[in-house]
Formats: sequence, C-alpha cells, structure tokens
Amino acid sequence: MDLFLFDFDETLYDYNFRIRLPALSLITGISQYRLAKDWWAAGFEKRAEAGEWPTSAEYLAEFARQTGAELTLEQWRETRMLASTRISGSIDALRRASEYGTVAVLTNNPSPFAESFAIMAPDVAEIVGSNVLVSSDLGVRKPDAEIYRRALERFGAKPENAFFADDSESNTAGASAVGIHSFQIPWVGDTPQTKALQDAVEAFAQRTHG
Repeated sequence: MDLFLFDFDETLYDYNFRIRLPALSLITGISQYRLAKDWWAAGFEKRAEAGEWPTSAEYLAEFARQTGAELTLEQWRETRMLASTRISGSIDALRRASEYGTVAVLTNNPSPFAESFAIMAPDVAEIVGSNVLVSSDLGVRKPDAEIYRRALERFGAKPENAFFADDSESNTAGASAVGIHSFQIPWVGDTPQTKALQDAVEAFAQRTHG
C-alpha cells in the first residue's frame, strides 16, 4: 500500500503570518514588534515545533513568559485560522491520493496546532482522519531525516512506496534523502500550482512497481 504524506502550510492551506501577527497584537495588547522579536525571531517557535513544550498549556505559558502576551488556546486557534486559507486544488489532490493509498499530514507546527487540527481544518481531517503527524508530537522538525523515518515507521511503509509533497525545497530534499519520492509544489507569485501537484500524485500512483 502506498503512503502519501502532505505538508500543511503553503501546501494544503495558505498561511499568512502578516495577517496573524496583527491579530495576535490586537488580542493581547502586545506590540507586533515585541511578539515577533521575543518569540519568532528568538527561535522559540522552532523549539516549540521540535516538541520542547509538548502540550498547549505549556506552549501558551512559555509564550506568555517570553512576550508578556496571555493567550487562551481558543484565541491562539482564532488567529491561526484567520491567517489560513484552504487551497482547494491541493485538497482535491489529497482526496484523490486517498483513493490510491494511505494519506497523512506531516507538518512542522507546535502543540496548539496538533490539539486544534480537526477544528482548524475539518475538510482535511475528514480525509486523513487521525493521520496527522505534527513535529511537536514527533519531537523533531523537517527537514531532519528522523522525522521522515518516524512517519514511515508509523505506517509501516517502505520509502520507495511513499510520496511526500511540500512547498519547501529543503523539506522535500530531506525526504528524498531517505528514499521517499518527493514533490515540491510550485508557487507562481501568490498562487500554488495545484494541477502540478495533482499530476504528481497521479504519476506516483500509476508508476511501475519493481
């Protein structure tokens, strides 16, 4: 059985940090500059994505310590959803892949994302079910080779029978390095080329095995 792994941000959903940051500032009363500097630029989000704060409560407590911004999980989710827009063509490709094999999301994101996924992206959750692999749960971020190995182990898949789609060249290169067939979804300006992704799914599913 083939395994199809899809990134989330900029692959299944467009994510615009320039929308999210002002929303966070408005909700918390903390300046955009301080939020960006004290959390994202200081590397705390990447640490969170690697599993340093494995629950939403721990993540939000650390976020408050570093930035002074008190957030509830619902507020975190609200701003995340505000900045996220579904990419219909990519979700069509995901749905098509589900007809050929097992489908899953593999994403770099922190614990609040993992705990909120079904609410934030119900259309994707309907297709993949519980097959949502978030870096904060796995304890390692893309493009580290270990995250792809753990994904393969989760589903008992061989790398040659796995397909991975992501917008990032480094992430697709990381997957290719462990033998997974990888596809970098191209963007032209602000538009993802979802027909190319759909064609890549079909080509992989129809490949000659062995």
